Amino acid sequence: MKLSVIIITKNEAANIAACLKSVVFADEFIVVDSGSTDGTVELAQALGARVEVTSDWPGFGPQKNRALDLATGDWVLSIDADERVTPELAREIQDVLEAPQADAYEIARLSNFCGRDIRHSGWWPDYVLRLFKRGTARFTDAAVHERVVPANGRPLQLQGYFNHYPYENLEALITKVNRYSSDAAAMMYAKGRRTSVFGALGHGFWTFVRIYLIRRGFLDGRHGLVLAVIAATGSFLRYAKLMFLSASRK
Repeated sequence: MKLSVIIITKNEAANIAACLKSVVFADEFIVVDSGSTDGTVELAQALGARVEVTSDWPGFGPQKNRALDLATGDWVLSIDADERVTPELAREIQDVLEAPQADAYEIARLSNFCGRDIRHSGWWPDYVLRLFKRGTARFTDAAVHERVVPANGRPLQLQGYFNHYPYENLEALITKVNRYSSDAAAMMYAKGRRTSVFGALGHGFWTFVRIYLIRRGFLDGRHGLVLAVIAATGSFLRYAKLMFLSASRK
């Protein structure tokens, strides 16, 4: 069965080559780029990808659906530029497609932060639905935290996993948290959500407790502590931005 790989990018020159090389077993590579200026497009094209450049940014969900609409394979594997398919996962995917038992499959991600694989803090196994029969699933239209929604039945889980390198360093994590908190606040405001300063504080505190204590982030050492603090900060910022956004539009 023909397999299409879909990826959305913006300034992913540091990642795109390794990502595409990890999925060489696929039949088609679709990259939808939202205006890279670092050579991402040229690198992807040199590795055989079909690249479409968009002039706008509608959000993660709509952008991934654009990539999905360009795919022609019987099956689709959605992968982010900062993810890698391990050799074991590659073999498993090929075996599964020889005799599919479901229309959709979830794949775990093993994420690395500042040189350490994070196996607690809510980061592992981090299953995401990424492999599905074309025409049986689509991404939600969420601007952030999009997900694939299958039309038929429950997805199965594969044994293999992605290697995930989401942040080059701590500064990159802080930058992403700031950007995501703005997008999330705008999305919540559009849905009619409102909050107060105490709500923002409460969400931040609960996020730290959930990640560091309940999800045993302390077992990830100093990396786990930093991740819990940054996540708590991101939660606080999300609701604080919502609070000020609400006040500015009264």
